[in-house]
Amino acid sequence: MTKAKLNAKGKITIPIKVRKELQLNAGDQLVFVQLAPGRYELMARNKQVTDLKGMFGAAKKFSDY
Repeated sequence: MTKAKLNAKGKITIPIKVRKELQLNAGDQLVFVQLAPGRYELMARNKQVTDLKGMFGAAKKFSDY
């Protein structure tokens, strides 16, 4: 388990192992998603929607359905 410590101003330093795994860079945004009371998931918002291009194959025309 990787740990981080909260300082008096409410800031944390994300350990380098986690930053590398999430491919985080300065300026990237993080999202905290509540899974249950007292339980959150941290998600990186460092990808652009254009990064998804080609992920699902070629686009089909509506008439092809």
